[in-house]
Amino acid sequence: MINGPAPSRRVASTLSQARGRVLEYLEVHEQATVRGVAGALSLHENTARGHLEGLVEAGLARRERAPVRGRGRPAIQYRADVWAQADPRIRDYAHLASALATFLSTTSPDPQADARTAGLTWGSSMVEGREPQTPRQARREVVAVLADLGFDPKTDSGAASVALRRCPLLDVARTHTDVVCQVHLGLVQGAMTEMGQDASQADLRPFSEPGACRLILKPPRGG
Repeated sequence: MINGPAPSRRVASTLSQARGRVLEYLEVHEQATVRGVAGALSLHENTARGHLEGLVEAGLARRERAPVRGRGRPAIQYRADVWAQADPRIRDYAHLASALATFLSTTSPDPQADARTAGLTWGSSMVEGREPQTPRQARREVVAVLADLGFDPKTDSGAASVALRRCPLLDVARTHTDVVCQVHLGLVQGAMTEMGQDASQADLRPFSEPGACRLILKPPRGG
């Protein structure tokens, strides 16, 4: 599996488990062929083609021809249509944040610092008025905010270590990793600070493991 999260999307409840697996495969591969999907998922090529065409008909994937190389007809490739799948709220956020990332990357003398500052303000506003009673409750509030934004977080029992399995800005994050991920880290730190917690130990590790980025909200004792 490729390191890093999949794109955020609205899960299509009408998809079968098999077709959902094909969609998941497309989400982590920029282009895929019938043969590639069949081999990776242990499917007959006709079965793989049927699932891929079904995703195209459902508006969840796109079909396109590969670049011409040598003689013969170019292969057909498929890719997930990320924006067609996205929750409208996440899509709107992603467009705005994408514009911010591009702007900071090209105009700011310190894009990472400015991105973190923007995230701090945003995170503070996201939890305004919330008054958790314990640090663990505050961490859970942060995880809830990330879930609402489409990060599909999976956390341990103490909400200390969080796998962010989806990213609403995946395409931009791959291009402007430092800027986008600093916005997201700032969001977490701003939310924790607003709730009266020490945010200095929060750490975001982009594309650090298969299928996720890793967010640390509380470091291990002694670490």
